[in-house]
Amino acid sequence: MKRIFKYLLYALSVILLLALAFVGWIMVTKPNVAPPQEMSIERTPERVERGEYLANHVMLCMDCHAQRDYSLFAGPIAPGTEGSGGEIFDQKMGFPGRFISPNITPSGVGDWTDGELFRAITTGVTKDGQALFPVMPWPNFAKMDPEDIKAVIAYIRTLEPIDVVREKSQADFPVNIIMRTFPQEATFSNRPDPSDKIAYGEYLVTAASCGDCHTKMEKGEFTGTYLAGGQAFPLPGGIVATSHNLTPHESGIGKWSREMFIDAFKQFRDSSYQHEAVNPGDEQTIMPWIQYGGMTDSDLSAIYDYLQSLEPVENEVVKYTHTDNKVTPQ
Repeated sequence: MKRIFKYLLYALSVILLLALAFVGWIMVTKPNVAPPQEMSIERTPERVERGEYLANHVMLCMDCHAQRDYSLFAGPIAPGTEGSGGEIFDQKMGFPGRFISPNITPSGVGDWTDGELFRAITTGVTKDGQALFPVMPWPNFAKMDPEDIKAVIAYIRTLEPIDVVREKSQADFPVNIIMRTFPQEATFSNRPDPSDKIAYGEYLVTAASCGDCHTKMEKGEFTGTYLAGGQAFPLPGGIVATSHNLTPHESGIGKWSREMFIDAFKQFRDSSYQHEAVNPGDEQTIMPWIQYGGMTDSDLSAIYDYLQSLEPVENEVVKYTHTDNKVTPQ
């Protein structure tokens, strides 16, 4: 027995040393992406205008890098916080850590080069070489047209400086180590011609990171069928909101007409929706309807075409429940 115990102790020691060596290798060699490119992005009016549209209504940079007012329906951006960061994505939302969006106004990233911003947005590596957890959807932005990324950077440079320093994000163990292996080189694409509705719609869905909320996730890993909904989001007042099935099944948007789909967003262009108070226990959503509502009808129409081209997936979702499992009327 003593000999067996000795062998087991030896084996455990070897495993521990190998694990430590592996961790050390990750910490020294990862993230392993190319240095930031040397680039100087010209801020033409057309480029800034395109970046403003993408950042506010498609990619929603301003939605995450601001503070949302959840005392109002759909959590509109609190005026004066645009770009200043401070939104929290933590364990309560299913993330393996506490991630806080940083300040991306000139006060926060004014000392970043255009190349450093471009690398962070498209590969998930910060100015100082740290890995970004993909709650910042850089894996999606990595599939976009580089010109659209440059447009966003040009727009970000025009934001009013907001002098605030946000708390640093902190991933839980062992994700804080493993996430260093996540960053990878971008696989860019050309923005499809808008006349190719399905391809262009897919491009917009990727840029808007629709799948990140409308796909079931557990502990930071996607476990459900892409865009079939089912991800739960705890909200104040004991309410849990679950993301809708976006596939063309009857349990999703199979019965939705193009007009119904577009109108679901267009209604939030009315400023009155930006001031609809939510009382404790009322229905609420993290879906940034007001921001997405600013998309053009033609872009929303292309998204509809793409979603209708998907394989129908049956997934009946109860939109609102309480933490005591009581169903709230739809």
